[in-house]
Amino acid sequence: MKALRFINKQLELQEIDLKPTPENEALIRVVIAGICATDMEIIKGYMDFEGVIGHEFVGIVEECQTNPDLIGKRVVGEINAACGKCVWCMKGLGRHCPDRTTLGIFGRDGAFTEYVHLPVENLHIVPENITNRNAVFVEPLAAAYEILEQINIRTDVPVLLIGDGKLAQLIIRVLARRGCQIHVAGVSERKIERMNGLYSRVYIREFPMPDIYTIVIEASGSPVGWDAAVSTVEPRGTIILKSTFADAFSFNPAPLVIKEVTVIGSRCGTFGKALEALSGGMRVSDLIDAEFTFDDWQEAFKKAHDPETLKVILRMEGI
Repeated sequence: MKALRFINKQLELQEIDLKPTPENEALIRVVIAGICATDMEIIKGYMDFEGVIGHEFVGIVEECQTNPDLIGKRVVGEINAACGKCVWCMKGLGRHCPDRTTLGIFGRDGAFTEYVHLPVENLHIVPENITNRNAVFVEPLAAAYEILEQINIRTDVPVLLIGDGKLAQLIIRVLARRGCQIHVAGVSERKIERMNGLYSRVYIREFPMPDIYTIVIEASGSPVGWDAAVSTVEPRGTIILKSTFADAFSFNPAPLVIKEVTVIGSRCGTFGKALEALSGGMRVSDLIDAEFTFDDWQEAFKKAHDPETLKVILRMEGI
């Protein structure tokens, strides 16, 4: 089968053997997959991952011994494959299991391929009223909803969202549905325009005055965004950190200590809220800027590297 593998610091489309389906896992035929910022960071060296990349996908279950009723179902999959036995798994926090593998990121081949394996408990059936082009956003949309699982954001206090890329676009839609007041700091007028007026104030290529926001969400994917978050958060305020970086950057904890700032790392979320929102009418497919066949993956990644591009989609051959 075809698979897009990152090996020896090179991304290559290769023919590889389809491995037998592990016990308690399903074999899924990938229909559509999305290129995300984490994939781009992996190519830069994030997590030192080697193997098949990609973790945002929609597919059809082809084989599943432990739950044959799933065969033929359209599914999305949570990316963290946990042991199911440790203290974190018992708390329902398998995404923090110390023995987990992570689809296309750590220890597990990902979804830029014709077939992928995932544990049965990771799979979620996609409701019929959700299109593939919306369903492919379930994983990052769940990451956006994770913010509201971690912290109560009051609707009468403005929140500063730093970033205007793919994840920031989803975060602002999630916060707007909650009724939050959102101020945005970004670098692209075009991308901010695509936030559909969900903000009440915008800073383009500038940052607000220091010490004025109770909550700052950093989703820029840039160390500059982190510096801005530290500067703009008020004393005893909170920074929600969504960005991950392949490269090291200078970190000075003194301002956090001096201002007694709380920093909350925010990563993956569970898929239920995202599927519920999409089934209830949220539409995110307008964030797709281009779609390519799997064989045209090089053009797809070239497009994804364009700073003005949001989501790029890969469609598997013959589908």
